Amino acid sequence: MRKLIFATQKLDPEDPILGATVPMVRALAARVDELVVLCDSAVSGAVPANVRVHAFGAATQAQRGLKFTAALARELRPRPIGVIAHMVPLYALLAAPLVRPLRIPLVLWYTQWKGHAVLRAAERVSTAVISVDRKSFPLASRKVRGIGHGIDIDEFPCSEGPSDGGPVRAIALGRYSPAKGLEAVLRGVALAGGVRLEAYGPTGAGDFAGYRRDLERLAEELGVDAELKGPVARSEVPALFARSHVLINNTLAGGRDKVVYEAAAGCLPVLASNGAFRDVLSEDLIFDGGDPASLAARLRSLDRRRRPELREAVAAHHSVEHWADGVLATVAGEQP
Repeated sequence: MRKLIFATQKLDPEDPILGATVPMVRALAARVDELVVLCDSAVSGAVPANVRVHAFGAATQAQRGLKFTAALARELRPRPIGVIAHMVPLYALLAAPLVRPLRIPLVLWYTQWKGHAVLRAAERVSTAVISVDRKSFPLASRKVRGIGHGIDIDEFPCSEGPSDGGPVRAIALGRYSPAKGLEAVLRGVALAGGVRLEAYGPTGAGDFAGYRRDLERLAEELGVDAELKGPVARSEVPALFARSHVLINNTLAGGRDKVVYEAAAGCLPVLASNGAFRDVLSEDLIFDGGDPASLAARLRSLDRRRRPELREAVAAHHSVEHWADGVLATVAGEQP
């Protein structure tokens, strides 16, 4: 029997940030006899029948760590084909003392622009590292294998889109964080004129708690037609795409925001500043993130029609099926 262990934060198909994990779990489950998911919390009924879930949620990080390692230790008999640490390097550090002596492959999935000490330690103890591509992992490592982003194509159908009349309807999705470059987006929209912007996302904690309010003040100063709203349930995202002309993404170089590929899967034009998205986006959809005038020029010349070629590119390189095949090939030690 082929059993795989997958450690992640949450299983909730409606979560605005982590909901995309559920299609990944389903795709992995379709390829093994049994999938064991270790997570902080889970919504019942979100996964197939051959998935068993251990929730290790607790009041403190120390308690969560103890529950995580206890659950993992119980699941190492019978022997799994591998353990996947999904987006949280600490999971790999906790798992390594248990799985590496048994020569069970330990694979870290990570795609963010920011490296840190915990990530460096997790890279060292992992058998392999998987990411969208080699450049989407912030550390230099020979362990990194690019397997695409894991987009559920069926979740984002191609829509007709809004009528061509009126202002350009632009959206931005993601956490309110300086890393998203929303100040430059607001300035670019102001320079372009004739653009209505809607932004959706959770408000960051700590130092970023007031960031959304700062953006609202800037929008008012610039006279931008913009609404900065809270997070939206994942099931509502396709409807947002359907009523928009374009998604704007100005995340720092090194990041691979999943929403860019999701919008492209829905045939929605995407304006992005990260040149790494050229694997899906054509040159007319790339702008200079440090120059609001560059975004303004792209908005003025935007072809509002849907782009089925974007969906084809996502399906070829970033589908959740392609991603799941890459995970299992990495566990098996196969080269990409």
